Amino acid sequence: MLITRRQALITSVGAGIAATSRIIPAQAAAPIAGVPGPAFYRSKLGSYEITVISDGYGVIPKIDGFVINATPEEVRATLAAQFLPTDRIQVPFNTLVVNTGSKLVLIDTGIGDMGPPTTGTWMKNFRAAGFKPEDVDIVVLSHLHPDHINGLRLKDGTEVFPEAEIKINETELNYWTKDAPAASSTITQGYAKAVDRVLGPKLKHLTMYKWGEEVAPGITSIGAPGHTPGHSMFAIASGGATFMAVSDITNVPYLFAKHPDWSVLYDNDPVLARATRHKMLDMLASEKAGVGFYHASFPSFGSIEREGSGYNLVPGFWKAPV
Repeated sequence: MLITRRQALITSVGAGIAATSRIIPAQAAAPIAGVPGPAFYRSKLGSYEITVISDGYGVIPKIDGFVINATPEEVRATLAAQFLPTDRIQVPFNTLVVNTGSKLVLIDTGIGDMGPPTTGTWMKNFRAAGFKPEDVDIVVLSHLHPDHINGLRLKDGTEVFPEAEIKINETELNYWTKDAPAASSTITQGYAKAVDRVLGPKLKHLTMYKWGEEVAPGITSIGAPGHTPGHSMFAIASGGATFMAVSDITNVPYLFAKHPDWSVLYDNDPVLARATRHKMLDMLASEKAGVGFYHASFPSFGSIEREGSGYNLVPGFWKAPV
């Protein structure tokens, strides 16, 4: 009988394991930890310090309908090619804390205590990173979807950052407080209710920003409309280095960077969102800038490279603490 190379390898490995098991006595098993450690990751940008804070992840339990212009078979094929589950969509949530030396700036806030059981870890991770809510000077919001703003106000109405200045794009706020409540889409109406719950009691204390303005020292807003009318990215610059917080120009980049012409169910204007996605991903690939996605796998940073007709997020090098 012919023995293949793989069979020979398996046989030799199995024999080695069997031999080892006869020599080494059994050891007591370590207890199963069960819960991962705090999920925060810190890196330097010039004189600034950027900390990614995870708020866990959500699960879309069905493939159908998540991508509105691709078939479920196409979506499953893309998931399978990246060794991801093909029966659901896993959506991570990651915020940024930027310490400029003079200000502690939070970009988006996570879901707070309003999300599924796989979320709600933000405050624990935030405190584990050495921060307290009262430390935050400025909260900058990229847009007003619930997974970006619910962390501002707990379910019982408590404000999480009562001393912080809250900054929102003017176009974005006008849309969600004036136009969206009357929209025909049930998703849009639900999001408008979330905006009213979170921001309604404090509307007069908010600060508006326009695209191109500096929203905090070294942090400039960039217009990236389509996902929502006032959706914004942020360029963070210090010491000659730049990092781009791209918010939701894609939902999960493992689908929408790979296929920038696909549209997620949550894009307000799919045509404009696709144009913005192409423009921004192409710019990021050309400039080789560091980039952070809200919905990429933690710690959600890296660089963009062109890949065929789409793009790929190349994870940043993990620098372990020393």
